[in-house]
Amino acid sequence: MLPIFAGMIQPIGRHLIVEYYACPGEILDNTDLIEELMKEAALASGAHIRSSNFHKFDPIGVSGVIIIQESHLTIHTWPDQGYAAVDIFTCGDSVDPWKAYEALKDSLKCTDSRTKEMFRGAELQK
Repeated sequence: MLPIFAGMIQPIGRHLIVEYYACPGEILDNTDLIEELMKEAALASGAHIRSSNFHKFDPIGVSGVIIIQESHLTIHTWPDQGYAAVDIFTCGDSVDPWKAYEALKDSLKCTDSRTKEMFRGAELQK
């Protein structure tokens, strides 16, 4: 549920900016697996998947996006550093981005993460 801030219009969405650390490189460099894990995370959050697009870089790394009815999830990986940068942006009250965060934290097998949550589209009432 999106929070209501005093003196502000209710936000239209929630945006998690996530950094996952100490993830196994063999997971982070597997394009098909990363796409599958991102889709599972989207579904775990309650989102409705519309499309996806993933790209394998040479020599290593994967970038991809899951377009959901409620917005998107993106990932960029650095397998040699065990690092993944992820954005989880959801709109409305029906999706919980924290469930996607937890699903990815578990499935990427990372041992550390940092997360910042932003409430998007909230404006001061006039």
